[in-house]
Amino acid sequence: MSVTAEEYRTFRQRGGVVDLASRVKLLFKGNDRIRYLNGQLTANIAAAKCPSVTPACVTTAKGRMCADVFVSIGPDGVLVDADPAVADTLPTRMERYIIADDVTMEDATESIAIVHFLGVKMDDVPEEISAALVPSNRFGVAGHDWFPPFRKDLAPAWEKITARLPVLSDALLDVIRIEHGIPRWGRELDENTLPHEAALDRTHVDFHKGCYIGQEVISRLRSVGHVNRELRGFVSAEGAPLTEGARIFSATDPTRDLGRITSAAFSFALDRPVAFGYLRRDAAGAEFLAAAPEAPDAPVKITLHPLPFVP
Repeated sequence: MSVTAEEYRTFRQRGGVVDLASRVKLLFKGNDRIRYLNGQLTANIAAAKCPSVTPACVTTAKGRMCADVFVSIGPDGVLVDADPAVADTLPTRMERYIIADDVTMEDATESIAIVHFLGVKMDDVPEEISAALVPSNRFGVAGHDWFPPFRKDLAPAWEKITARLPVLSDALLDVIRIEHGIPRWGRELDENTLPHEAALDRTHVDFHKGCYIGQEVISRLRSVGHVNRELRGFVSAEGAPLTEGARIFSATDPTRDLGRITSAAFSFALDRPVAFGYLRRDAAGAEFLAAAPEAPDAPVKITLHPLPFVP
């Protein structure tokens, strides 16, 4: 489904609302919940305010990602939410190290909803809801989360919200997050990704907190090491569409793979096609070619562009 210029313009003028109910949601309770989660997540949850929403990574002992998550701290519990694709693996990973801690973990995917207000004016949010909103930044644009329980009166509230604000489509959300340099699980992020490769060390990692699973590798990469590939931004040099999965290479050495495009969209802000892609750290220059799998003999000229595309 493509995004129209009018749809994009409406978002820039009014913002919109997103139903994030499908995200996997794990609710942690108990006196040790903050201490326990601080040992599992890359962000410093112990320093976060209540209420707040904090981005973080869940990693393996080797520093590779299990999930990128948002951690919502409330007075009676901590909610960790992630992409639906990790619904089968994240609960096991997050519960694995609960041994003698006063911590319980409940799968709250079907009991708690997440409604995200993105770039809206507070006057457009029903008053009884605006008081419960928590600031968050999920798509690169300032937003707010609302965490109502799933119950029969949620539908009337949703109807009231959408009477005032447009519902943002998945296609439009993809354009927004790409323009603002936000990687996505299943595209830029998977279980083989190191946080540094996707620049999540700048937004999701606290290098001054105590120990957590994967800290040794992640800290070493910052102090003495480097990653072999990095997530970069590209624009189509001549306006041709860019394709997810396209192979990136140099005109001077077309047989050597330098990377892959992971996400692509038409940027209405830049008025041209843009893309994310992983590029080898040793790739020289700022101009490359990208060939889609279905058109290997018709590469598109691309040039590097700083992320985010839109500040």
